[in-house]
Parts: sequence; C-alpha cells; structure tokens
Amino acid sequence: MMTKVSLVRHGLVENPGQVYYGRLPGFGLAPLGQAQAAAAGDYLKDGAVDAIYHSPMLRARQTAEIIRSRCGQTTPLAECDLLNEILSAYDGQSVAEMERRDWDFYHEVSLPYEQPEDVLARIVAFFDLARHKHPGRHVVGVSHADPIAFAIMWANQLPLSADQRKQLIVCGVPDSYPAPASISTFSFAATAERALLEFCYHAPSVPGTGPNDD
Repeated sequence: MMTKVSLVRHGLVENPGQVYYGRLPGFGLAPLGQAQAAAAGDYLKDGAVDAIYHSPMLRARQTAEIIRSRCGQTTPLAECDLLNEILSAYDGQSVAEMERRDWDFYHEVSLPYEQPEDVLARIVAFFDLARHKHPGRHVVGVSHADPIAFAIMWANQLPLSADQRKQLIVCGVPDSYPAPASISTFSFAATAERALLEFCYHAPSVPGTGPNDD
C-alpha cells in the first residue's frame, strides 16, 4: 500500500492593489481562482480523498472548501499551520517592487523570517503527519507556491536553493513553478519510515489560466 499526499497550490487571488500579500489577512480567491480550485477538485474526486488540510490563509481555505465540494461534503477538512505561506519580511510590498527584487524573499533577511530549509521542514513534517494519521490513504494539503516548490525539489533530490525554485521543468513541472491550483502528488510507502516512492505533477486546464507570483 501507498500513502498519497497531494499538495495543491491555492487558486488565483483577487488582488486589485497589486501587492505581495504573503500572510496578510483577507485575500480570497478571484473568480478564475474559484474555477481553478473546482478543476483541481474534479481531478481529485475519484482519488478517494481521506482528508483535506489547508493553510490558515483565506485563499487556501476557500480552495480547500471548493475541492471538498467536488470530493464529497463528508470529507474531513482541517486547518494546518505546517502548510502556511512563507514567513517573509516583504508582506504588503508592491508587486512592482517584488518584481524589481526578482521575488527574492530569502537573501539578506534574518530571524524570525524563514529560509528555504525552514519552509521545507514544515512541509516534510506535514508529510509525516499525513503518513501517520492516514496510512495507506490519500490526503490533500492546500498550500502555497514556494512551500510546494521546495517539496518538489526535495522529492527530486535537487539541492535546496531559492534561486532554483522557479526552474522546476527538470522535475516535470511544465511552467517551471507550481501553477495556481496545480496538484503535486507524493506517494510514500505505508511504513513507519519515510520512503518516497513516486512524485507526479498535474495542472488542471482552465481557460484563461496563467502563472502568477504567489
């Protein structure tokens, strides 16, 4: 038996002010993001999902709720801090400023802000939680782009590097970075030890979908 953990990036966010919202409250899904979440749910609904976890961010909770509406309203839904967005010094900065910085969250910052290894440690801890609570089952975790990107690098045994997180085409990610509502599935042996057997990536097709930077 295998334990499957599907990390889903939240759908596109309503962001009229064009800011990097990070962990700021109140940023929910745009209409296109809702459609992306529904497409992810339609892809997952035949996978016998045992539980759905989501980050504390509104956009992640909304994505999880839409996925559950497709997978069955009795599927347990729970918030999990391990899936949260990165803790960054740049929340509230303009998109223009972040583009000027090439979306660099990690250089020249110190505690309490996270580095890639801190983010990855949280996601690996979520993998362990899912394996221990749902052995041999399929679990969904709705998270954010960088946490998922670092998990993909880990699964493919790539050196952990912030500079390389948007160059994941070698890992089977066609856009080189997790797309909104994309599904990254990690299959583990249903044993006490953490043994990754397989990784696969899927981005459901929704008309008008394009990459965004969170």
